[in-house]
Amino acid sequence: MMDLKSKIILIAGPTASGKSNFAVKLAKKINGEIVNADSMQVYKELKILTARPNNKEYQNIKHHLYGFQSVRKKFSTGNWLNLVTKKIQSIRKRKKIPIIVGGTGLYFKALTYGLVKIPNIPIRFRNKIRSLQKKIGQKKFFKELIKIDPLIKNRIIPTDVQRSIRAYEVKTYTNKSLIDWFKNTKSKFTEEDFFKIYIDFPRSELLEKISKRTEQMMKLGAVKEVKKFLKLKIKKDSTSNKVIGINEIRDFLVKNSTLDEVKERISIKTRQYAKRQSTWSRGQMMNWHRLNSKDLNKFLKKI
Repeated sequence: MMDLKSKIILIAGPTASGKSNFAVKLAKKINGEIVNADSMQVYKELKILTARPNNKEYQNIKHHLYGFQSVRKKFSTGNWLNLVTKKIQSIRKRKKIPIIVGGTGLYFKALTYGLVKIPNIPIRFRNKIRSLQKKIGQKKFFKELIKIDPLIKNRIIPTDVQRSIRAYEVKTYTNKSLIDWFKNTKSKFTEEDFFKIYIDFPRSELLEKISKRTEQMMKLGAVKEVKKFLKLKIKKDSTSNKVIGINEIRDFLVKNSTLDEVKERISIKTRQYAKRQSTWSRGQMMNWHRLNSKDLNKFLKKI
């Protein structure tokens, strides 16, 4: 019999791996409450495309930090960390078990290791770095990054544009490697506070689930959701614009693609995203309990 009463349960995994469903089943067994750790599921205007848990999945289990943030406002990892820390404390005060669920690796890293307190970098400086990356291309840009910051080698995937730019701007602005900034960072919790689960499905099984979910999103009204989102005229640099499906459906609405093409493109992008999540987890979540579809039911029976 596994005792999880004193733990903060973390459940991560690639998109469409069934994290929400598993979390609900677990919460029922251990008297838990679920807290969102997905950076896109915080947005209230994007319920369908972000696959936010529906009312049936709630099943009398309290869910926190889902669909509460407007796409008009900025929401950072630091904002999430402050909120999730308070939620964990309030859930524990009620003698319940916090279950943190999502696919945003940086959220879990911030929670378990702490948030890096890097000085604010001026937007003009950041734009200059972005312009450099666009001018010379990611391949050459990454080589330049390694020259000025050798510590970053093997810590960032060479094709990861966003993190490469971040590492470059931090090193050039602060004259200190992003790795060194991380070394001085601590979490408010200890390693013993957590029980970490990573849902790791076979790729063929995951691809099938992604295709089915894409079809389901379209049936639930993803096109209508995007129409409403586009009317808000959100700035291009807003994180909400990165939600998979927005650009694809936008193309459909201006007659640049068919509905079948849209569904295929959404599925392909989702598969690529799932692959990036899995790759990231192998480097950043090595000490997690990795469970496949068969292991999940076995795990629930052990509790």
